Amino acid sequence: MLTYYRSIGGKLTTLNHYTDGCWIDAQAPSSEELARVARETGFDLDYLSYPLDPDERSRFERDENQLVIIMQTSYRLGEDSDIPYDTVPLGILHNDHCLVTVCSMPNPVVRDVVSGMVRQVSTAKRNRLTLQLFLRNAQRFLIDVRHINKQVDRVEDKLENSTRNEELLELLKLEKSLVYFMTGLRANEAMMERVKRDRIFEMYEEDQDLLDDVLIENLQAIEMVGIASNILTSMAGTFASIISNNVNQVMKVLTTTTILVAIPTLISGIFGMNVPLPFQDRWWMTLVVMGLAVSLSIVALRVFKNLGAL
Repeated sequence: MLTYYRSIGGKLTTLNHYTDGCWIDAQAPSSEELARVARETGFDLDYLSYPLDPDERSRFERDENQLVIIMQTSYRLGEDSDIPYDTVPLGILHNDHCLVTVCSMPNPVVRDVVSGMVRQVSTAKRNRLTLQLFLRNAQRFLIDVRHINKQVDRVEDKLENSTRNEELLELLKLEKSLVYFMTGLRANEAMMERVKRDRIFEMYEEDQDLLDDVLIENLQAIEMVGIASNILTSMAGTFASIISNNVNQVMKVLTTTTILVAIPTLISGIFGMNVPLPFQDRWWMTLVVMGLAVSLSIVALRVFKNLGAL
């Protein structure tokens, strides 16, 4: 899907067609839509196709007046997926006339900018808009890491009394998401450091300050992901032991209960055999047998309690 934007008074307005100075957002574009963007903007079709590769790394490439920047963005897949969060490449393309963003799916970073979460957006200032996309991307990583931490806290409450593996597997999925986050953030950091060092496009003093803010936010996201990953790694081993201990406690109770039930069964079985026994013709003998069974069960119960089996 193609959407054309142009800023008026710091706010984005949707256009029906291409015009110089606009921003074209291509979300999960078809080959026909990419060809249309290539005709309207003059970008090489290969450049427009790079961000659609899910394995594309963070980097930038420049050819004459065409600049292609690819960065990794966080993406929520949902709790029903194998992993709740992943990263997806977002392409930002520059030339002298317009800016184009390309992603293989609706991108949350672009959505945030379009919805007004980033102030003073100007499609005419393509370099500034690129840096604003950088900054919002780092902030999105921070937001998603906080969501992961909340999910970890929720799973932690369930794990304290759990004897199943579902919660532990959920922690492992979250840990896998954090690994993808760390890989994407470090790749973005290396790319943005090169942008700062090589000065691939003209930046004013305000732009330099904005790029420094981006690098700080990205570094903070890396640190938060590292902390969350370390906590998850230690928690996974700890809660695996807790689950094993909970299972052992259940088995101890079941074993103790089986022994307590077996004592009356054993005694009643002895006195129920079809052989002559002393006082078997006395009515009070039934009370004696029942009392003996109950007494032995009570003694066994007290022994188990003293041993810590219950």
